[in-house]
Amino acid sequence: MATIHISETEAASDFPGLLARVRAGVDVVIESDHEPVAVLRPAGLPRRTISQSIAILDAISKERGYESAIDDDFAADIAHRISSRKPRDRSAYDE
Repeated sequence: MATIHISETEAASDFPGLLARVRAGVDVVIESDHEPVAVLRPAGLPRRTISQSIAILDAISKERGYESAIDDDFAADIAHRISSRKPRDRSAYDE
């Protein structure tokens, strides 16, 4: 899936055009001073968990007849990210 980065000004100037791109399957990152502010993506597209991704890799490995391999550094990075997760701060939405 493609991803584009645009400024707040660009997003505001042609919002219908922006939504047309999202409907076509493009993820849109809206930025302010080159910092991400929001991401627009098509509604209803599933997001995979890590365990779902691993299950997909296992199925592909069985189909192809060989194992998919993840190098040790990548595996360590993923393990670190999982172990350092914190609950999402939703206080802004509770008002």
